[in-house]
Amino acid sequence: MKYFVGIGIIALVTAATTSCRSTKTIQTAIAKKDTAQVIPVVDHRADSMLYIKQVWDNIHKNTIDFQTFSAKIKVDFEGSDGKKNDFNAFVRIKKDSIMWININAALGFDAFRVLVTPDSVKVINKLNKTVQLRSVESLQEVTKMPMSFSDLQNLIIGNPIFLDSNINSYKKDERSISLISLGTLFKHLLTVNREDYTLQQSKLDDVDAIRARTAYLSYGNYQSKNNIRFSTYRKITVSEKSKLDIVMEFKQFDFNVDLSFPFTIPKNYKRK
Repeated sequence: MKYFVGIGIIALVTAATTSCRSTKTIQTAIAKKDTAQVIPVVDHRADSMLYIKQVWDNIHKNTIDFQTFSAKIKVDFEGSDGKKNDFNAFVRIKKDSIMWININAALGFDAFRVLVTPDSVKVINKLNKTVQLRSVESLQEVTKMPMSFSDLQNLIIGNPIFLDSNINSYKKDERSISLISLGTLFKHLLTVNREDYTLQQSKLDDVDAIRARTAYLSYGNYQSKNNIRFSTYRKITVSEKSKLDIVMEFKQFDFNVDLSFPFTIPKNYKRK
């Protein structure tokens, strides 16, 4: 009987020892598993979206806000017919309200006077004594782009045009950052300086592949005035079935000064 009792005790001790070891083994395994689960996972997409937002916010901080603007611009223009023209344009803008443009011919005399509002375009042609009264949509005929008053204003001031917040990617190098967005009209590649986020280039490709329209804008020769960084050099190229090239060099510019917008149509001018 004692023999069987001894065997039983040995069996219980052995079972208890084995159980204890198994429990320690399981606990160790669980501990290792739990440790593996708490390793942080890096969300690269979240990091990218945060970076894009930072760049986007800095671009918007550079948006030029103003009440009035005036400038003298040397313009080189080459149309679809291949003919080159150069002239001086004197521009005055009252924000979101009126845009006044006086164009001097090569010899320095007034050739055209233009008054643009958010819903109309008026052109006095002093060479042939005519006046044209058109809707603001006529800007699209000249620029080959779906320009509104606001778009034209931003183009002259040097703010981004057709900028969409639907940004799906970016790329950067030592000097610049590029954001790629997809809007209702254009796929937009916008490039800014990496240090101060000033505009460098803007490339617009028509979403409608059948049209195959592309616009390329470049900005350079920045100058500071009244704490405003202003691009005094612009180059614009629009290509579709034909090509349009415009170079604008700002010889003078000023912000927030009192301006007048004289526009009187002589009675003897014919309407077209």
